[in-house]
Amino acid sequence: MEFTIEDITTAHQKVKSGADFPQYIQAIKSLGVSHYTTYVSDGNTRYFNRDHQSIHTGSKYDALLISEKTNLNHFKTRLKLHQQGGTDYYTFCKDCAENGIEGWVMNLEAMTCTYFNKEQADVLVEQIPV
Repeated sequence: MEFTIEDITTAHQKVKSGADFPQYIQAIKSLGVSHYTTYVSDGNTRYFNRDHQSIHTGSKYDALLISEKTNLNHFKTRLKLHQQGGTDYYTFCKDCAENGIEGWVMNLEAMTCTYFNKEQADVLVEQIPV
């Protein structure tokens, strides 16, 4: 494993809002992260390298209840607000939970972010801005 949680944390500390996200992605990609999965329920994120080795952060906050119903239109509105710097990370995670988003997979090779619901079904795929 060529990167550590500490390396990723250092890169993440520079992110103040969704507007800073593209720089963060480039930073962790340069560390050797190929993809990662974040789970909204507790903020745990599992980072993978190209050899499918992984490390994880563990819980980052008290458990959030994920809605059984996916409200994609409202989620898209909240996502856009977050991407424009209008909400912090924890608020975004609460928005995800309230709108039925279980988590997301960031694929740094394809430069996509795929949001999924409680059934692990993909509900939205976005290109990661570079």
